[in-house]
Amino acid sequence: MNGNKIVKAEIYKNSNRVTTIKMTGTTAITYLKGVGSRKASILGEAGILTLDDLFDYFPRRYLDRCAMKSIGALADGETVTVVGTVIKTQLDGESPGRARFKAWLGDRTGVLELTWFRGVRFFSRSVVQGESLAVYGKVSYFGHHAQMQHPDFDRLSPDLLEMRNGESSDLELYNTGKIIPLYPTSEAMKQAGLGSKPLRALVARAFEASTPGKDENLTPSMLADNNLMPLDEAYREIHFPSSHHQLARARYRMKWTELFYAQLLFALRHSEIRRNRAAVQFTHSGQVTQKLYASLPYELTEGQKTAIREIYRDLRSGSPMNRLLQGDVGSGKTIVAMFAMALAADNGLQSAFMAPTEILAVQHYLVMKRFFNPLGMQVGLVTGRQGKKERQAVLAALSSGELHIAVGTHAMIEPGVSYSSLGLVIIDEQHRFGVLQRKALQEKAIHPHVLLMTATPIPRTLTMGVFGDLDVSLIRQMPAGRIPVRTILRPEQEKPKVYNFLRAEIAEGRQAYIVYPLVEESEKMDLKAAVESYQELSATVFSDLRLGLIHGQMTPDEKESVMERFRSGEIDLLVGTTVIEVGVDVPNAAVMVIEHAERFGLAQLHQLRGRVGRGAHRSTCFLLYAKMSAEGRERLGAMESTTDGFLISEIDAKIRGTGNILGKEQSGTLSGLRVADLTEDFDIMQSARAAAFRLVEEDCQLRDAKHRHVRECYLHHYHDRFALADIG
Repeated sequence: MNGNKIVKAEIYKNSNRVTTIKMTGTTAITYLKGVGSRKASILGEAGILTLDDLFDYFPRRYLDRCAMKSIGALADGETVTVVGTVIKTQLDGESPGRARFKAWLGDRTGVLELTWFRGVRFFSRSVVQGESLAVYGKVSYFGHHAQMQHPDFDRLSPDLLEMRNGESSDLELYNTGKIIPLYPTSEAMKQAGLGSKPLRALVARAFEASTPGKDENLTPSMLADNNLMPLDEAYREIHFPSSHHQLARARYRMKWTELFYAQLLFALRHSEIRRNRAAVQFTHSGQVTQKLYASLPYELTEGQKTAIREIYRDLRSGSPMNRLLQGDVGSGKTIVAMFAMALAADNGLQSAFMAPTEILAVQHYLVMKRFFNPLGMQVGLVTGRQGKKERQAVLAALSSGELHIAVGTHAMIEPGVSYSSLGLVIIDEQHRFGVLQRKALQEKAIHPHVLLMTATPIPRTLTMGVFGDLDVSLIRQMPAGRIPVRTILRPEQEKPKVYNFLRAEIAEGRQAYIVYPLVEESEKMDLKAAVESYQELSATVFSDLRLGLIHGQMTPDEKESVMERFRSGEIDLLVGTTVIEVGVDVPNAAVMVIEHAERFGLAQLHQLRGRVGRGAHRSTCFLLYAKMSAEGRERLGAMESTTDGFLISEIDAKIRGTGNILGKEQSGTLSGLRVADLTEDFDIMQSARAAAFRLVEEDCQLRDAKHRHVRECYLHHYHDRFALADIG
C-alpha cells in the first residue's frame, strides 16, 4: 500500500491568502482539519505521518451491527455483539485460581452478566462502571439471566446515550445495521482524543481530501486473472464497508497485493542468482557415491531418494544450489546430506558441514568418519575447544585439500579457516544461526552450493513466506521399522507411577532421559533444577542405577564425555536440560520423561520426544505437568494426539503466531507484513507467489513499460520493508 514518507502539500495562494490546499497521499497529516501538533505527535508515534499512512492504518476488526442484538432478544447458545452501559462491577475472591470479576451490562431491554475467570486483575481495572462497551461472545442462560464468559469487548465513547453537536451517538450509529471499523488505539491516542470513533472521523476527512489507491499497483491482467478489486475501491471498502461481501473482497485484495510484493522479492532474487551467479558444475557421480550407497545397512526411503535426486539436479545445473531440506525428527536428513558430500568428492570438491552445538558437531563427525573413512575420504573436526596443535593440523589439512569434509561449529567461519576447493556448504539446524553467520560460511568460497537443513518442521506458509527464494525438499517418511513414540500426559502427582515404568524399562535393558526446563533454581519459577534433581534421584529413587547429568553450563568436553558414556551404555538414565533437544542419537534410549512439560514450547517438546523411538524397541514419552493454562493444555493435547512434526508445526503456528516461530533472525518478510496472516492465508500466498514468479519469468528486471507501476511500487513501498529478507 502507500508507505512513502515524503511530506508535501500544494498550496495555492490568492491575494497573499491561502485559499486552497490540494492534498495528496504524501501530504503531512498536520494539514488535515482537527490535527494539531499534539495529535500529530501521537499519530507520528503510531507511524501515521501522512495521509497515505492514515489510509494504511487499517481497522483491527469490525463490529457487525447486522449481527447485533438487544439484551432482551438474546438466545441461548448464539454468538453475538451487544452494546450497553456497565451498571455494576464486582470482584470476588483473592487467591489465584479462585478470583473472578463480574460486570453487568445494561440496555433498554435488559441486563447481561459478564464474567472473567482469567486475567481477573486486568479486567477489574479495565471495565469501569458507567462506561459503554460493545461486547462479543457466546450467550448462555442461568435461569432467566443472560450471561457471557470471557467476552471480547471494545470501549466506546462515554456519551453513548446522548447527542453531541447535533451528531448521532455511537449507539444510534451501531443500531443502523452498518459494519463499523474499530481501529487499533494506544492509551496515549485515547488520552489525546484519538479513540476509534475520532479516528473514523479523521479517516473520513482524509477521504474527502484525497483518494487513496488511484495509482493502481497491479497490472490489468493481474486484476482480471485473479478477480481482484481495484485498489481505490479496496481502500474505501476497508475503511467504510458497504457489505460483508465487499469487505471480504477488499481484504483479499490487500492481502494478495502484500503477499505478491513479498514473493516478488523472492522471485527477483531467485532469478538474479540463476542468471548472474555461476557455480561449479558437478558433472558426474562416481565411486564415492556408489560405495556409499553399497555400504548402507538399510534401504533409503522414497522421501530420501527424492531429496537426493533434487539435490543432484541442482548440483549439476551450473547455478548455485539454494535448497532447504526439511525432515521430521529421525527422518534421515543426515544421510541425504552425506550423498551430496559424496558427489562433491567425486567431482574433486570439499564440503563444509556446520552444526549449532559442539555435541551435535561431534556426533555428526563420528557418524561421517564411520561411513567415509572406509571409502578413502578424510573428515576433520573444527570447533572452538580444540587444542592448538590439533586445530592447526586440521586447518592445514583443510587448506591443502587433504581433508575432503570439514564438520564443525561456528568456529568454521573464523578468519583463519580456509579451504582448498570448497564447493558445498551444508548448515544443519539453520534457524539456530544468524543470517550473517550463514553468509560468512558461504563466503569461504565463490558462489558455493548451499544446503540448509532443519529437523524442526516449518509450516507451509512460513516456508513460503520466509524461504520463498529457496527450493525445498521434504522428507516426511520415517525409515522402515521405526515405531511411533507413544506419548502420555500425566499430572505431577502420578510421577511415582511414571518412575516405576521407567525403572522397569531399564531393567529390560533400555535407557532413559529425564529432562528439566532449568539448570538452577529461579525465584520466578518454582521448578526443581536439573542439578538438584540429579543429586536427589541419584541418592534416593534411582540409587541403584547409573545416572548421568548434562546441562548447558558444562564445558563441551564434559558434555561429550557424558554423551559418549550414555551412547556406550555406561549410563542408564541421563538427567538433563534441553541441550539434548536436537541431534542426540542413542537407539537404545526408549523412555523420555519431560518434567513441567507445560513450560516448554510445542516445537521443543516434539524435538525432545524425538530423542527416543530411534531403535527397534517401543518407546514412550511422558509429559508431566503441574499447573496448566488453556494454551498449555492445547499444546500438550497436540503432543498426545500426533507424532507428525509437520502437523505439530501448523498447530504451533496457530497457537503462537507466525512471528514467534522462527524469531527475528529468520523472520524475513514476516516483519513487513501488515495485513496478511501466514497462519490463515496460505491459499492467497500460493496465488500471489505464482503470479510473482510468472511475472519475473516474463520480465526478469521489470523493465517492460506495462510493468513500470509494479516496479516503482515495489522499489518505493516494499523493498525497504522486506530488507531483512534481502540478506539471504
